[in-house]
Amino acid sequence: MSENVTYVTKEGLEKIKEELEYLKNERRVEISEKLRLAIAEGDLSENADYHDAKEQQAFVEGRIRDLEDSLRNIQVIEDRSSGAKGVVRVGSTVTIAEVGYEDEEEEYRIVGVHEANPSNGLISNESPIGRALLGAKRGKVVSVETPRGQTQFKLLNIK
Repeated sequence: MSENVTYVTKEGLEKIKEELEYLKNERRVEISEKLRLAIAEGDLSENADYHDAKEQQAFVEGRIRDLEDSLRNIQVIEDRSSGAKGVVRVGSTVTIAEVGYEDEEEEYRIVGVHEANPSNGLISNESPIGRALLGAKRGKVVSVETPRGQTQFKLLNIK
């Protein structure tokens, strides 16, 4: 897996495209209007509206660049039915448990960084746990550096 590749699901790709479209065609126009109004007020050195609009503009332009860069290197996660069977890869749904706490199973889907949302069961392939699980087979124990220190997880199932 290349460091430059951005993995997304089909739905994630659509969300990225929608966000980019919104930022370029709506948000830019809104900020431009805010800037125009703030400049019309005169003295820019102490104009809070002007400085706020400039900060918003910088954020939006940075986000547009990030999304465009991601789209250049995007790889859509294919359906799990194709590819290696029984091995964790981007797109796999895994059931894991911390060693010693096997009765406390957790299920996650391994996704690209743009779609990661651990509280909703989506972890990035670039996260410590996601990275450790890639290529693993059912029954394998992986070690992960967590804020609590080295933690071991057993891979119970792969879908």
